[in-house]
Amino acid sequence: MQTPREGITRRRLIGTAAAGSVGAGLAATPAAQARRPRTRHVDVAIVGAGIAGLTAARELVRARRSVVVLEARDRVGGRMLRHSIGGGDFADMGAGFIGPTQDHIAALARAMGVRTFKTYNEGSNVQYFGGKRSLYPATGLPTDPDVVKALPALLELDAMARQVPVDAPWKAPRAREWDSQTLETWAQANVTTVNGRAAFDTAVQPNWGAEPRDLSLLFVLFYIAAAGNESNPGSLLRLITTAGGAQETRFVGGTQLIALRLAKRLGSRVVLESPVRGITRLDHGVRVDSDRLTVRAKRVIVAVPPTLTAEIEYHPKMHARRVQLLQRYPQGWLIKCEAVYDTAFWREDGLSGQAVGDTGPATSTFDTSPPGGKPGVLIGFVGGDQARDWGPRVRARRRRGVLESFARYFGERALHPRSYLEMDWAT
Repeated sequence: MQTPREGITRRRLIGTAAAGSVGAGLAATPAAQARRPRTRHVDVAIVGAGIAGLTAARELVRARRSVVVLEARDRVGGRMLRHSIGGGDFADMGAGFIGPTQDHIAALARAMGVRTFKTYNEGSNVQYFGGKRSLYPATGLPTDPDVVKALPALLELDAMARQVPVDAPWKAPRAREWDSQTLETWAQANVTTVNGRAAFDTAVQPNWGAEPRDLSLLFVLFYIAAAGNESNPGSLLRLITTAGGAQETRFVGGTQLIALRLAKRLGSRVVLESPVRGITRLDHGVRVDSDRLTVRAKRVIVAVPPTLTAEIEYHPKMHARRVQLLQRYPQGWLIKCEAVYDTAFWREDGLSGQAVGDTGPATSTFDTSPPGGKPGVLIGFVGGDQARDWGPRVRARRRRGVLESFARYFGERALHPRSYLEMDWAT
């Protein structure tokens, strides 16, 4: 899938700027004048029409402020992306689940009239470690003794996370100590059984699109803390479980439906296919230059992933500390792969569709079938090292590898879907 951002390089931006400088003293032709982006004056300009940008726009409109949202892609939703699988049903290619502590997105969905339903969670889950397949109840935790021995370590992470302020994690009493080590070094000292470590790693890959060695321990503790709400502290177990956890509930029509309905209410305030090239601070506000529109505003909100903010030219330039931070702020690598079948055949075998395994490429799966159960849909997460290995391969080979993962978990019928979808979020 391509977006308007593809093909945009710093060299191209610099070349465009240089061409503008050379021609600054020449009178513009009528054709050139027609190509100039029109100008809009608003209170606030917002960069990015993901859920953060759209929510900010909604709040500003409710406060009677004028706003415009500039989006590079030809769609809204950011990491919310759905794909039709026929019959009015959709596969979530991006964000797909919510849990009981995610009150804000749940409230927004209700406000947009988007209904929810429970993730299928009946029968047995599959564990596939060291070439051995075993089952455990979908409503419980793994019964493998190796994994059971690792559970106290996960509870220790929860206790550590309670010491981390969500709004200012760097103020945690042990922030410097925790930020000086990775999740890997912590796991080496605290998760010592073979299958326990395999389970730990396969929990990390889909959650962060990374390996434990890639993650600051402080960042992980902040992330766990942020998984709570005003009444319930964050919990790693909640993040990785279904019943009572972060995968408990799904949205009818896909998560992107929330963004689509929100954007519809905002109307012409949302401008698509208009990547922002520059932000200039003026004496009394800012100027935001994008492909289709120049916006003059009192304030600007940049609501895109941190690494993408580095693609914008700022005047004056960003502080050196910010530049240094962005250079050290890589995104994870996660590929979501979905196979669509005529029926959810694994249910007939008493399986939930949920699996974890230490053999890639898909090391974690869920049943993401529509509310009625037909067609049957399996989703596989390919993250961290598995994504780094399989991402560069040709799609046909990756498809075969993912389906072979599904077959290890759920049997040979998994090799023959009626359709296959994937979304690589690192590209």
